[in-house]
Amino acid sequence: MNIENEMQLDFSSVLIKPKRSVLTSRSEVDLHRSFTFRNSKQTYYGTPIIAANMDSIATFKMADALAKHEMSLALHKHYSQEELVEFFSKSENIQQHWYSMGIADKDLEKFKAVLASGIDIKNVCIDVANGYQEVFVEFVKRFRENNPSRVIMAGNVVSGEMTEALILAGADLVKVGIGQGSVCTTRKLTGVGRPQLSAIIECADAAHGIGGHICADGGITCPGDLGKAFGGGADFVMMGGV
Repeated sequence: MNIENEMQLDFSSVLIKPKRSVLTSRSEVDLHRSFTFRNSKQTYYGTPIIAANMDSIATFKMADALAKHEMSLALHKHYSQEELVEFFSKSENIQQHWYSMGIADKDLEKFKAVLASGIDIKNVCIDVANGYQEVFVEFVKRFRENNPSRVIMAGNVVSGEMTEALILAGADLVKVGIGQGSVCTTRKLTGVGRPQLSAIIECADAAHGIGGHICADGGITCPGDLGKAFGGGADFVMMGGV
């Protein structure tokens, strides 16, 4: 076992030091950001907040509510093929929201079946419990080869080397965070995880160094945590319980 003695930071470990500003009100702050993704070459413009693909949150109703604020949502994985086809048949949903899937054969077959219905899906979130499996990296690589122009978000990981590996395999966005979510039991059941702010800082640095992006996933308990996540280098923030 290798013990890391370097200080590791969670959102609660730090505060944002204020600086002088020419803004006269918080209402003047522009939350929009624009990106061009490394591998798909697709562009994004909007408010870079994504609702997590949790069963009770990532619903069609929530997608409609968030779209009004130019925010997006990663649908949960349990909708039927027919329900997904109906949802993505609306052009605004194709452009903004994310199709979520795992890496099992049934997940890939379901995705292909939705596409075969004549629906084009722009954004795909490939989500697994353990982003450190080689089979996961290989799946992302094959998926990119077969889907050259789709935006791929993949995760979760908490270290720079795996962030780089996933981007080089074809991911545009790497989802960062293990054991941070409000309903996540990974830390208790496996002893695996990392304080979220340190994970964001390291993974963002690794991603940006090769032209990629990250989505900080988990640990947000209040609006101030969003500021800390973006300040640490996150390009997007995903949150659920909050």
